[in-house]
Amino acid sequence: MSEITLTEDCMRLISQFENLTGAGARDCVIDDRYDRVIFIINPGEMGLAIGKKGSSIKKASEVLDRRVEVVEYSDDLVQFIRNCLLPAQVLSVTIEGEDDEQVAHVEVNEEDRGLAIGKEGKNILKAKSLVRRQFDISDIELVQE
Repeated sequence: MSEITLTEDCMRLISQFENLTGAGARDCVIDDRYDRVIFIINPGEMGLAIGKKGSSIKKASEVLDRRVEVVEYSDDLVQFIRNCLLPAQVLSVTIEGEDDEQVAHVEVNEEDRGLAIGKEGKNILKAKSLVRRQFDISDIELVQE
């Protein structure tokens, strides 16, 4: 597992996010390209992070003045990849390669393919960057049947 270094900005954002939502965040990625902050939250705290009818995450977005996205952490790489690509339905994940050259081949439901990729590829890019930060995986590729 790679070591994650948090910038001062990230630590400040995590603190604000935790105070606003009550959910614990273990990592934060500031994505200026898509003007969003992505928080990796502790397992089981997704409900807290989102809040009733999305109230907590909306409040966090307003206070932080950018889009807030949350992904639930999992020690299990396959489950973490599934969480990163939600709401797309992941059918299978195969890991190939050696050590730091490992690639995750992900198969999603055909009708969810666009969802997994996202507008301008932002969802797959999010998944790639989060998986790279949390696990020693160099890339994620969507497989086509």
